[in-house]
Amino acid sequence: MITGLTPEVDERGLDAAYAVLSGGTFAVLTGAGVSTDSGIPDYRGEGAPRRTPMTVSQFLLDDASRKRYWAGSHLGWALLDAAKPNAGHRMLATLEQAGLVSGVVTQNVDGLHIRAGSRRVVDLHGSMDRVHCLNCGQTFARASIAARIDSENPWLSKPDAVTLNPDGDAEISHVDDFIAPACSVCGGALKPDVVFFGEFVPTDKFSEARDLVGQADALVIAGSSLVVNSGIRLLEHARRSKRPIVIINRGETKGDSRAAVKLDAGASETLAALAERLLD
Repeated sequence: MITGLTPEVDERGLDAAYAVLSGGTFAVLTGAGVSTDSGIPDYRGEGAPRRTPMTVSQFLLDDASRKRYWAGSHLGWALLDAAKPNAGHRMLATLEQAGLVSGVVTQNVDGLHIRAGSRRVVDLHGSMDRVHCLNCGQTFARASIAARIDSENPWLSKPDAVTLNPDGDAEISHVDDFIAPACSVCGGALKPDVVFFGEFVPTDKFSEARDLVGQADALVIAGSSLVVNSGIRLLEHARRSKRPIVIINRGETKGDSRAAVKLDAGASETLAALAERLLD
């Protein structure tokens, strides 16, 4: 395994990554580190505050927790929706258009890969721009739900400084008067179409991600520490099928020992530098 720790070794790491990836196609698994340059924080990156996200049990079983989540998520959504794709997102879209990237599997819920122009994207943990009813299954666009929340909670002003979390939630304390959105079809409780902590990735979604990895010649993992089990399972699928693995992440990941190349560097700038070589 080649590990990039300094600018000089990073050049060697880029050379090694290029040697692994050139001449074939590769799938890409992205984590929160790909979106940090778009202003969306990372749960586990350097300087990230310790935080315990809401679990699916809390959301489903406790009305007060559900109200708190929806109030914070509404404030966070405004920032998430305003975020712009960065160089890493754009370069992956360019590499897909060039026929080099077969598709992107993302652990992020921000939708930035789609906005950057990537066409084949498996949002492993869902997307914040969709909402569904837990009772009848009706699906809504997040923008329409946000408009309803604004109308029903005019007092919920958007502060100048909102602490945004990677899952699109935001810190908020006063929620007693908040009116949580309900399904306009059946009146049931609504939930963003994302996988909460304690919730399993849907089987069909994981199968789609596994197939995408299996159809490529190699796997690139960018901006993920691979703490979440779904990422490790995809890495193992690639390893068992003898597909080389390139990992780009600041700091250690749980998959470093299984990578052909590990670059200890920022995801967006490294993806951009790697794309330049592959497209040359």
